[in-house]
Amino acid sequence: MRAIASIFLPLACVALIPRSAQAQVIDGPLPPVAPAVIARAVDGRATLRAVRLAQPLTFDGRLNDDIYAATTPITGFLQSIPDNGQPASQNTEVWIFFDRTAIYVAARCWDTRPENEWTANERRRDKIVAQDNFGVSLDTYYDRRSGYMFYANPLAARADVYVTNETNYNVDFNPVWEVQTGRFPGGWTVEMQIPFTSLRYRPGTSQVWGVQLRRNIRARNEWSYITLLPASIGNMGLVRMSLMPALVGLELPSGSGNLEIKPYAIMNVSTDHLSVPTVLNDTSAAVGFDVKYGLTQNLTADFTYNTDVAAAEADDQQVNLTRFNLSLPEKRDFFLEGRDLFAFGTPGPSLFYSRKIGLNRGRVVPIIAGGRLNGKIGRTSIGLLNIETGEEAVTQSRNTNFTVMRVRQDVLRRSTIGAIVTRRSRSLVKPDEASTAYGVDGAFGFHDNINLDMSYARANSPDARDKASYAATFAFDPDAWGLSARHLFIADGFNPEIGFVTRDDIRETALTARVSPRPESVPHVERFAATTGLTYTLNTSGVLESWSQTAAFATEFEHSDSVTASARHDFDRLFVPFSIAPGITIPAGDYHFNTVRASVTLGPQRRLSGTLVVTHGGYYGGRQSTTGYNGRVTITKALALQPGIDVRWIRLPGGSFVSQLWRTRFIYTLTPKMFLAGLIQYNTSSHTIGLNFRLRWEYSTGSELFIVYNENQNAEPRGGGFAELFDRAVAVKITRLLQF
Repeated sequence: MRAIASIFLPLACVALIPRSAQAQVIDGPLPPVAPAVIARAVDGRATLRAVRLAQPLTFDGRLNDDIYAATTPITGFLQSIPDNGQPASQNTEVWIFFDRTAIYVAARCWDTRPENEWTANERRRDKIVAQDNFGVSLDTYYDRRSGYMFYANPLAARADVYVTNETNYNVDFNPVWEVQTGRFPGGWTVEMQIPFTSLRYRPGTSQVWGVQLRRNIRARNEWSYITLLPASIGNMGLVRMSLMPALVGLELPSGSGNLEIKPYAIMNVSTDHLSVPTVLNDTSAAVGFDVKYGLTQNLTADFTYNTDVAAAEADDQQVNLTRFNLSLPEKRDFFLEGRDLFAFGTPGPSLFYSRKIGLNRGRVVPIIAGGRLNGKIGRTSIGLLNIETGEEAVTQSRNTNFTVMRVRQDVLRRSTIGAIVTRRSRSLVKPDEASTAYGVDGAFGFHDNINLDMSYARANSPDARDKASYAATFAFDPDAWGLSARHLFIADGFNPEIGFVTRDDIRETALTARVSPRPESVPHVERFAATTGLTYTLNTSGVLESWSQTAAFATEFEHSDSVTASARHDFDRLFVPFSIAPGITIPAGDYHFNTVRASVTLGPQRRLSGTLVVTHGGYYGGRQSTTGYNGRVTITKALALQPGIDVRWIRLPGGSFVSQLWRTRFIYTLTPKMFLAGLIQYNTSSHTIGLNFRLRWEYSTGSELFIVYNENQNAEPRGGGFAELFDRAVAVKITRLLQF
C-alpha cells in the first residue's frame, strides 16, 4: 500500500492543475481558401489545409475513394539534399484528411525506376530509416519545438518517433496507428490513420498544428520536403518543428479523458544454475496489467502492476577493454515511453538511467508496481515516476523504491530550462541508506544551428555526500563547417544511484572543428568532411590524466556509400594498475600511443550493407589491431541476416590475448505485424554464449503474442569440454489492449 499511495498522491495533486490554452498565431502565409490546400509565401514558408471527410474512408492503401479525385493534392516537394532547392527527382502527391476520430495522411509516391531498384527490404517497426519512405511530422501543440513523426516504406513497415525541443528523439515511442500501402503502374501509395487518442494537443476543437511532409529516395540519398530546408538539415527535416508549415482547418474532439487497460498473462519454464538453490525446469505463471488514463488532454497517468519484461529484446554484448563503465540501451516498453522528458545530463552524467530499476548485474529484479505521470501544461512539461521493486537472491537485491520528479519549461523560440530530483530508498527505517540527486539544466537554440547545453547536479549517496557535477557544450553547426566546445566536471565520488556515470573525478575540456564542403564539380560525391579534435582530461586536483588529438577525413558518395580514414594520438596516465584480461595487468605509468583507423560503409540499398572497420596502433606499451563489421545481408524481402564481428589482437609487455565478439541476427518478417528474430552471441571476454529467439505477433492493434527463448552458456567451463549451461527460459506471453 505504501508504494501505491506514493504513486498516486502526486498524480492526484497534479491533476488539479487547470488546463489553459494559448493563442495560435500562424507563422506563415494566410490559410489557403478552399478548394486550395496549400498557400506559399515568397520567402518559402507555407500553410496547408486539412479536409474534413464527409463519409468514411476505405482504408486500404489504394487511394481509390472519390475524395482523392475531388481534392487537389499537396505537391511541389523540394530537395534538401543532394541538390538543395531543386524539385524532387520523383513527384509526390499528398492529401491530409480528418474525421471525428483520426487524422489521415495519404500519398501517391511516383517512381519511374523499376521496383527492384527501390530500397524496401524491411518490414519491422522502427527499422526503416534507411529505406525508401514517406513521412509526416505533426506539431500538435504548435509550440515550434515538439511533435510526432510517422513514416512508412512501400512494404507497409512503419516507424514512429516523439521529438522534444527538436533535439531529443524517442525512437521507441509506439502509439496506436495504422498504415496501408499499395502499388500502381507509376509507383507506390500509402495511407496513414492516426487516431486523435494517440496524440496530445491543446484544449479546444478548432486547432492549428505544425506539419512537415518528407520523401526519401534512399539509393540517391535524396531527402525532399514540402518546403525548402537548408542542406545542413538533410534527413532531419521532420524534427525541425520551428521550420514547419502551419496546418489549418482541423476540427478535433474535445479531448476528454480516455482509458487504456493492457492486461497480460505469461507462462515460463526456466532453469537457472546461478540461483540459490538451483532451479531446474521450474514452471510458473503470472498475470499483470498496465493502465493508461488521460487525466486531461495534455496529462497522462500510467500504472503498472507485476511488470514483466520477458518479451524484451536481449542486450547486445559489448567488448570493454577500458577501465570505465559502458552503458546499455533501455529496451523495456514501460521505461521507453516518455523517456525523452526524463532525459537529463547532456553533456554531463545522467541523473536517471532507467536500467538501474528492475535490473541488477544483468539479472531481472521483480517490479512490484509503478506509476508515472507525464504531459504538458501550457509551456511547462512535467514528469513523475515512482517504482517499487522486490527481492532477487543471486544479486541480493532488496525491496527498493525509486522516485523521479522532472519539470521543464519552454523559453524563447526553441529553448528550455528544467530541473530534476531522484531518490532511491532501500529502507524506510534506515534513512541513511537513501540516495538522492538533483539538478538543473538548460538547452538553448539560437537561429538554425547554434546550440548551448548546460547542466549542474549534486548527488548524495551512503558512501559520498554532496558531490557536484556540471557541464556545458557549445555547438555552431552549419552545413559547410562547424565548431564545438565542451567542458565537463565530475567530483570524486559523484554517484547518482539512479543515474549513470562513465567515470568520476575528472575535469575535461574538448574542442572540435569540421569542414564539410559539397563539391558540385566532383562526380558522384555528395560531400567531403575533414574533422579535427582535441580533448584534455585532468582530475579534480588539477593533475593531467589524459589527452587525445584526432584528425579524420571522410567522403560521402551520392548513393549513401562512404569511406573514412583517421589518425589519433593518445596520452594516458595510470595512477594505479588495472587488469585488462585474466593474468594480464597494465602497470601504472605514463603512456603515449598512436592509432590509425579506416572504415568503409556500404549503403542500405545494397544486398550486402553495413560498415567494416580496421584499426592498428599502439596500446599501453604494446600494440593493438582490431577489425569489426556490423551490417546486413538481405536474402529476400522477408529474410535478412545481420552479422556483427569485433576481434581485437592485443600484444602487451605483460602478455598477449585475443578478444572476440561474434554476433549474428536473423529476421524473418512474415508481415509488418509478425516477425521471428534470433540473436546468437559468442564473447570470449566474458566466456559466454548467448541465444535469444523471439516470435512477435500483433494479432490485433496494440495486442500482442510473444514466444521467447533465452539461453546463456559458459563457453569455457572448468576442466574443458562442452559449454556449460548458466540459465535457460521459455516464455509465452499474451497481451490485450482494451480501450474505453
